[in-house]
Amino acid sequence: MKPKHRSGFVSILGRPNAGKSTLLNAIVGSKVAIVSSKPQTTRTSVQAVWTQPGSQVVFLDTPGIHEAKLLLHKKMMDAVRDALNERDLLLWVADASADSAAGDLKALEVIRGRTTPLILVLNKVDQVRHKARLLPLIEQYRQAADFAEVIPLSALTGEGLSDLTGAILRTIPEGPNYFPEDHLTDQPERFLAAELIREAVLDLTRQEVPHAVAVLVDKWEEKGRVTRILATVYVEREGQKRIIIGAGGAMLKEIGTRARKQIGALLGGNPYLELFVKVQPDWRANAAFLNELDWRMMTGGGTQ
Repeated sequence: MKPKHRSGFVSILGRPNAGKSTLLNAIVGSKVAIVSSKPQTTRTSVQAVWTQPGSQVVFLDTPGIHEAKLLLHKKMMDAVRDALNERDLLLWVADASADSAAGDLKALEVIRGRTTPLILVLNKVDQVRHKARLLPLIEQYRQAADFAEVIPLSALTGEGLSDLTGAILRTIPEGPNYFPEDHLTDQPERFLAAELIREAVLDLTRQEVPHAVAVLVDKWEEKGRVTRILATVYVEREGQKRIIIGAGGAMLKEIGTRARKQIGALLGGNPYLELFVKVQPDWRANAAFLNELDWRMMTGGGTQ
C-alpha cells in the first residue's frame, strides 16, 4: 500500500539568538533567512517550503520573542502571534548552551492555552560539553509546556537534524502539496537582496549600529546577464552613518563586497551593487517607513 502524502504548516518560535533561522536554512537546504550573532536579526516572518517525495512542509520562521518597546518591536511580536494561527505544528527552538532556561520559560507564555502540537528543539548541542546537563534542562521545559517530543540537535553541524525532520513528518497530517515542487520561499528577490545587505552590516558593525539599520532596494534592473541593484542603508543618527561609511568609505566598500557575493550566490550571477547611506531619524517608531520595509504591505499580501 502506497504511503499517504503528508503536508502541513509549521511555525518556528523562540527567543532571539536561539538559532531559528539557521535551523530553517539547514532544513530546506538553502539560505532563505539571514543569520547573525546579533539579537533580533529576523524582523518579519519568513516562509520557506520544504518538498520531499511524499511530503511538503511550509515553514514560518518568526522574530525572536522579546519585550516590545518600539513600534518595530510591536510589529515583530504581531508577526509571532500571527504565526500561531492555523498551524499544524509549532517548533520551540531553545539554546541548549545557555546558562539558564528562565528567559525561555517566561517567553513560553505566548503559546499558553494553545492546543497545536509542540516540539521542543534544543539547539546548539555542539556547544554543550557535558550532555548530562541537558536532562535537568529538558525537565524544566517539560514542566512549563506540554511538548510532544524533545529533539536535541545542532542546526550548525546537522547533528540530530534528521531526528527533527522525522518527528515533523510523523506529526503533520495527510494532505496535498500546497505549492509547486520547485517553490522555496515567498520572499521576492529584491527583498532577499536587501536582507543580505543588512546581514553584511550586522556582521561588520558593533554596538548600537545593527539595531538601527534598515535597507531598501531603490532600483533593480536586469540587463542581459547582469542585475544592477541600487540600495540605501538607513540609520537613525549621523554617527551611525559615519561608522557604516568608514574611513575613506572602507567599511561601506567591505559591506558591499560581502553583500555582492551573497546576492550573486542567490541570483546565480555577478550583480552590480551600489550602496548609499542615509539618516532616517527614529525610523523604528515611524509607521510609514516600517510599511516601506515590509514587502507584504507593499504588495498587499499577508502571511500564510
